Amino acid sequence: MVIKLITVGKLKEKYFREAAEEYEKRLGAYCRVEICETEPVKLPDSPSGAEIDRALEKEAERILQKIPAGSYVVPMCIEGKQLTSERFSELIGRETAGGRNTLVFIIGGSYGLSDKVKAAADFKMSMSDMTFPHRLARVMLAEQLYRAFSLLHNGKYHK
Repeated sequence: MVIKLITVGKLKEKYFREAAEEYEKRLGAYCRVEICETEPVKLPDSPSGAEIDRALEKEAERILQKIPAGSYVVPMCIEGKQLTSERFSELIGRETAGGRNTLVFIIGGSYGLSDKVKAAADFKMSMSDMTFPHRLARVMLAEQLYRAFSLLHNGKYHK
């Protein structure tokens, strides 16, 4: 099983990097983790809607090229469905039992994701009705992935 995280931007802050790396290391007991950080498109300080749309389209091209054929694709987006940790674990278990060997999770930059990326989804997921920085979302997703695999393997992490 391969979990591939495609993100727009890098984790610059040491505390985010260390937290993400810890969960990614723990996940290594259950699967192979691949991190693919794509470069965000640079925008002016106060971009217009058209500039944002063009940037999202360029980022979408970069993202879509990184998705392996046959993968189960999950973009993280506000209009996605929220799942409990248990339901998230069930989704992962169902897809792996169904023969999928690669699950791809996509986290956009500060302006989100292009509709093209969302259209490539097998399942759109939202973490919350709240808004989080995309860097923190990566840490949260890594933690929830670890929790999900722990649940699937009757681990003690989830209480």
